[in-house]
Amino acid sequence: MTAIRIVIGVVITAIAIVALVPMFVLLDLAGGGDGLGLCSGGLASCGTSYFDGPELLGILVVVLFLLLMLLRSAFHVRSLVEQRREEEALDPSMRGRDRLGGL
Repeated sequence: MTAIRIVIGVVITAIAIVALVPMFVLLDLAGGGDGLGLCSGGLASCGTSYFDGPELLGILVVVLFLLLMLLRSAFHVRSLVEQRREEEALDPSMRGRDRLGGL
C-alpha cells in the first residue's frame, strides 16, 4: 500500500513539473538564456519556425495525458487493494452481510 502511495506522489509531482515547463522556458528566455534549447542564440536572435510552439504544446499535452492515465491506474489499484483488504477482514461465512451477528 505504501508503494502505491509513493507512485501516486511521484506521478503528481511529475504532472506539476511537466505543467510548469512553459514557465521555466519563459523565465530562462527572460533571464537571457536560450529557453531550454528553444532559441539557441537567446531571445534577440530567436529564429524558430511556426511549428515549434505547437509542437512543444503537443508533446506536453501527450505527456500530461499519459501521466494522468498512470495516476488513474494507480488510484484504481489502490481501491482494489483496499477492497480486497476489507473483504479479507470480514468473516468468510458472512461475506459482509450480517456483521453484527443477527441484528
